[in-house]
Amino acid sequence: MENENLSNENVIHIYSKNVEYIQFRKLLEYEHKVKHLYTLRPLDFGNNKNYEETKERILSEYKMICENLNLDEKNIYRPVQTHTDVVKKVDKEVAGIYKEYFKNVDGLVTNKHHKILSLTFADCIALYFFDPVKNVIGNIHSGWQGTYKEIARIAVRKMKEEYDVKPENLICFIGPSIKKCCFEVDEDVKELFYTKFRDKKEINQIITQNKNKYNIDTCLINRIILKEEGLKEENIIESGICTKCRNDKLHSYRVDGVKSGRNTSIISLI
Repeated sequence: MENENLSNENVIHIYSKNVEYIQFRKLLEYEHKVKHLYTLRPLDFGNNKNYEETKERILSEYKMICENLNLDEKNIYRPVQTHTDVVKKVDKEVAGIYKEYFKNVDGLVTNKHHKILSLTFADCIALYFFDPVKNVIGNIHSGWQGTYKEIARIAVRKMKEEYDVKPENLICFIGPSIKKCCFEVDEDVKELFYTKFRDKKEINQIITQNKNKYNIDTCLINRIILKEEGLKEENIIESGICTKCRNDKLHSYRVDGVKSGRNTSIISLI
């Protein structure tokens, strides 16, 4: 039986008020400035297709997790994610889930307080950003398509452009996702990634062959991109948790297919 607790050197598994979630130890050092979490089963935050039919349950789950952080769920901003490389800033827009302004958006950034950025995942990578100098946050959805499109690079440049963030001050927290051990692809996807990233010195770590399949390390690609954009190695912190390996605690599309639920990441300046 797998260890029930997901805590490790970088994350802590919280059991609170009948819900479970994880938090990054380093980001908790700034709890006086920013609140965050990443949800675990049985919570399920739905997807673009089933949201309307599960809306009431999802809203009640948002209320539960926000109560744990002393946040107001009415301040949630959740975009319609479609595996784009689009990152938008949250400023004076009306809060809500699936608002038209945030349609086909896979990343949110803001320097405004009390605005809860929420994205959903079922194997894709959650990238939390925090600049403790400028007090800027970001929440990014980087699946294999987003990683291929280098949405992490776009997010860093967006924060530089909008808020004069210095990359050396940025901290990025890489949430649970399908890891290289389980992200197995066929020749077509392998060729896409090889063609795009073959000039990286780490290419033989990024892609390895396993019989007639290939394994791709999307977390490593994101690390490389972030370092190229000026983030310090020590400021890129991974959860170390594979959603497919730990499907007992996390939703995984590779395991459950179209029936898969969704984990959510939330982050908010307070």
